[in-house]
Amino acid sequence: MQTTNLTKRILQVLQAILILGVAAEIYEGQWFAAVLTSGIVLITFIPTILARRYRFTIPAEFVLLAIGFVFASLFLGEVHDYYARFWWWDIALHASSGFLLGIVGFLLVYVLNETESIAVYMKPGFVALFAFLFALGIGTLWEIFEFGMDSLFGMNMQKPMLNDPSGLTDTMFDLIVDALGALIISVLGYNYLKKGRKQSFLERWIEAFIRHNPQFFNKGANPGELSKTTNPENKGGNKT
Repeated sequence: MQTTNLTKRILQVLQAILILGVAAEIYEGQWFAAVLTSGIVLITFIPTILARRYRFTIPAEFVLLAIGFVFASLFLGEVHDYYARFWWWDIALHASSGFLLGIVGFLLVYVLNETESIAVYMKPGFVALFAFLFALGIGTLWEIFEFGMDSLFGMNMQKPMLNDPSGLTDTMFDLIVDALGALIISVLGYNYLKKGRKQSFLERWIEAFIRHNPQFFNKGANPGELSKTTNPENKGGNKT
């Protein structure tokens, strides 16, 4: 309970900083930055809106990571130009996005795998592969978005890197780091499905998601036993 309250307070502090940033940008006449920061403020409320709309609970740690990433990438990175101030900022954020998207991809398939009403059983290797490809696919779409913004609106989202002014090196480094982050999550997720042990932060977060959303999973099973109880025979489904 104390951890949850602390997480909520951190989220509120981040949102307050963003709102103050909007006010300061309007006062200084930085209209584009004000619009961008206002959009970031709205993004921070998306997890709450989705949770209420679709009646599921997102663990506070997930929400904090997602909003923290948006805060660091858009507010600090784009609005306050941290990408230019710190050469490692872009690399660190793309590694983080690989982690986050890998977790999202893993949970999407994991929920399907554990839902009794869906007669399909996906092996741990497939779940891990999907999580990896999901994260890499979203990362690729983001690079396309950056290219489009630079081409259509003259922005500088694809930045010069290692004496390459075209931005190609920056794009490739971003995708490589995305892939490494996603690979780590995929390996951890595979290990969880095979062994069902609480050996890393990913396993703890999966357990937290299961505890908060028991309606998605097998009735009567403890969170720590889910990875062991679900199999093709129990669900009566096909292997994938």
